[in-house]
Amino acid sequence: MRLPDLEAWAIFASVAEHRSFSGAAEAIGLSKATVSKAITRLETHLGQSLFHRTSRRLTMTESGKALAERAQRMLAEAQAAEEAAHDAASAPEGLIRLAAPMSLGLLAVAPALPDFLAAHPGIEIDMQLSDARVDIVAEGFDIALRVATLPDSSLRARKLADMPIHIVAAPSYLAKHGRPTHPAQLGEHRCLGYTNVSGPWRFSGPGGAEISVRPRGPLATNSGDAMLPTLRAGLGIASLPEFLVGADIAAGRLEAILLDWTPPPSALHLMTPPGTLRPARVEALIEFLAERLRNICVSPK
Repeated sequence: MRLPDLEAWAIFASVAEHRSFSGAAEAIGLSKATVSKAITRLETHLGQSLFHRTSRRLTMTESGKALAERAQRMLAEAQAAEEAAHDAASAPEGLIRLAAPMSLGLLAVAPALPDFLAAHPGIEIDMQLSDARVDIVAEGFDIALRVATLPDSSLRARKLADMPIHIVAAPSYLAKHGRPTHPAQLGEHRCLGYTNVSGPWRFSGPGGAEISVRPRGPLATNSGDAMLPTLRAGLGIASLPEFLVGADIAAGRLEAILLDWTPPPSALHLMTPPGTLRPARVEALIEFLAERLRNICVSPK
């Protein structure tokens, strides 16, 4: 039996991540020539090209794209195995790449990280905030937080907390435009749109009734935080998660409406790449976030 060229697979995973021979060489501490030879060696063994090379650009072939996730998984498993051997005798250390939604990251994750970093001085965190859905494997993230109803996926998911969604408006808006009592009436109102979620607003109601509506209004944005000033000014209705509007509801700045109708259930999930082994530093952050974020949503009293 011929053993796989694990070094070449690891180098391929790094080139796929950095989209560059020189970038991969710098990241893993090898010469560019060594990286190039390893890729050529792997391509020869596989009998197919993994990259299209030009003087200005390096792009993956379809075969390369199909194999990149497996290569990155092999590299992650090998790194995790090595780190597991060291972790028994030393504190977790190294870099963790974390992706989180913008609003959640600013309101809940960033304020919690000082405690984690103080407790783990050998760990560094690269946190990227965006409401766009990231490709965890292709972009090299160790952990991603998502507020969603998750589709089937090869990624590993851990539910941290239910994430109630509220339909909200300011009292001044409701006094001026009236209070809708059925989702169908939202078509007559000014609604604020969240552009990272396509499709209509869906509701389940009394007696198992279901309805979907496509509200329109004066503002559409890819940030829930960006809706809040317009909401508080009494200029529209929005569908937003509890962690963003719970304090406003409790303070009376916003009111939850259509209480007999519920949007599809959503939750905060912690996602990690496929594979059974994870470095101790990643496990440490997972457990920390699970504890800190499990009570992020408490329904307003």
